[in-house]
Amino acid sequence: RREFARRIAYLAQNGRVEWSLRVDHLVALGRLPHRRLFAADSPGDERAVEAALHATRTARLRGRIFHTLSGGERMRVLLARALAVEAEMLLADEPTAALDPLHQLQAMDLLRSVASRGAGVIVVLHDLTLATRYCDRIVLLDGGRIVLDGAPTTLGDDLISEIYGVEVVRGHHDGAPYLVTWRALQADDKKEERGDEERG
Repeated sequence: RREFARRIAYLAQNGRVEWSLRVDHLVALGRLPHRRLFAADSPGDERAVEAALHATRTARLRGRIFHTLSGGERMRVLLARALAVEAEMLLADEPTAALDPLHQLQAMDLLRSVASRGAGVIVVLHDLTLATRYCDRIVLLDGGRIVLDGAPTTLGDDLISEIYGVEVVRGHHDGAPYLVTWRALQADDKKEERGDEERG
């Protein structure tokens, strides 16, 4: 079990913290899989905590009580705790939830950098713009069924319309493609599209 906790870190969408903890103490909990019972923090633990605090821009919050933070600050602190594990795999469920646009991009940039250093990163997202920009591979689910598993470029407009009921706009900026949800399709539009496919 301890070996599993060292290898896989998890960031829950609505991470609950039952105790009234300081931010730095909460982030340090990410190091528990690396320590023996009742052992003090090692220099390696302290370095990992500091690195996680600075990476998530939460170092200034270190002395604050977790429950006094805003929703966005809490999410960033929980991300710091997950990073402090220094695991081979990071599972993040809606890591941009409750974050403003700036911190959404910073969180995704950070996860991208974690992946670039060799760790596996699996992210659950409902934001198609962020998913298609940052992810190497997209697995799209509909009712628990996998309807797409491939590169972001394989995510077609028709499939997006069918699953999400929205129209998207695509373009390029700084040499990279982007996708933005543009308008909601009427229920009749979706039914008509599904009917055409069934008749086809």
